[in-house]
Amino acid sequence: MNIRLALLACALATAFTAPLAAEERGDSGAWLQWRGPNRAGLSDSRGLLPSWQDTEPKLVWQVEGAGKGFAGVSLANGVIYTTGNFPDGQAVVAFNAKNGEVVWKTPLTDEPPKHGYSGTRCTPSVDGNRLYVITTNGAIACLTTAGKIVWQRDFNTEWDGRMMSGWGFSESPLVDGPWVLCTPGGKDALMVALDKKTGKTVWQAATPEYEKGARGRDGAGYSSIVISHGAGVKQYVQLTGRGVVGVRARDGQVLWTYNPVANSTANIPTPIAFDDYIFASTGYGAGAALLHLVRDGSGPKAGVKAEEQYFLKGSTFQNHHGGMLLLGKHLFAGHGHNNGFPVCLDIETGELAWGKPKRGPGSGSAAVAYADGHLIFRYQSGELALVEATPDAYRLQGVFKPAFQQGKSWAHPVIVDGRLYLREQNVLMCYDLTGSR
Repeated sequence: MNIRLALLACALATAFTAPLAAEERGDSGAWLQWRGPNRAGLSDSRGLLPSWQDTEPKLVWQVEGAGKGFAGVSLANGVIYTTGNFPDGQAVVAFNAKNGEVVWKTPLTDEPPKHGYSGTRCTPSVDGNRLYVITTNGAIACLTTAGKIVWQRDFNTEWDGRMMSGWGFSESPLVDGPWVLCTPGGKDALMVALDKKTGKTVWQAATPEYEKGARGRDGAGYSSIVISHGAGVKQYVQLTGRGVVGVRARDGQVLWTYNPVANSTANIPTPIAFDDYIFASTGYGAGAALLHLVRDGSGPKAGVKAEEQYFLKGSTFQNHHGGMLLLGKHLFAGHGHNNGFPVCLDIETGELAWGKPKRGPGSGSAAVAYADGHLIFRYQSGELALVEATPDAYRLQGVFKPAFQQGKSWAHPVIVDGRLYLREQNVLMCYDLTGSR
């Protein structure tokens, strides 16, 4: 499929079917993993305030108890889950979504892990009556939704786990059918697939050989795995220390790698997979690229190649760690290292529809989410901006600063059933976005 047809399909899916309505998912008011359905950052909430200029979102509740960290939240069956550091260790915490009361807290380590920018990063992945998390010192754990540990596996002792730099493992695990997947970053276990019920290894993908002079570093990056069916082959796509990789789902065979988008400090944003294409970007001056996945050979042993469609220098577009959204043929994100300049790109050509050097109403990197025709940019400095999700022009529809802000507001905003959930270190806040409650 050529890119125009692929983008048309993507646009139709965005407009009519993606993400699935909560009732279609069988879980009213759900946000089950990092960046929600399909890890796309798109909420299905409707009937939200079209502007914050006259009516700001109303604070529903604000509570403490999330611990120290930058992790996002997931939500299922009226319970919010996140991870945080406490004096007695790194833990998973559950809150009542109605009033914010802590339901349970389960430590996974004996003490808070030590690394740069201490605190958690992982958003729990909820699957039925179980959830999955990764600690920053490198361990994957399965818990029941009542807080009981079912199994744990250690990246370092079992897979010689490795991060590209010293800020702690930051991945949110991917649950796919009977498996849960994660990225230890080891030589013989760059990525592993585990039986989600038992934790037993299904396969492990070895770190591929890289060309001499390749950018980046060995080990895991700070990103999370997404699923692609590019070139007719199901594969797991991940941004690692050395760049983007595609791993065949059925057996863990590394199909392709793409290095130019890597930097040697921290590769962070979750890639975007659509049809036969992958879009990836990193900060620290690296840039961005659109890749076309094509079959390599024929027959049952045929592989997949990643062909570069275009590469954008960091001066044109680079996403630090706030994430990117694809709506139809347009990509929306914050541009710049340690900056969140709002931009809109035509993903087919890589050309700007609008954006830089126009600065948004906040400073630092900006995490972005979508709901009901609008983008919500959450800036590192705390401000939240409502922007129309249109390629026509940058149209700001209001700004507000939440009731509590501390340090660097890096946790991504989550919008479920008309409510906005904001994690700010130990504090969790819930805002009404409908103006009717």
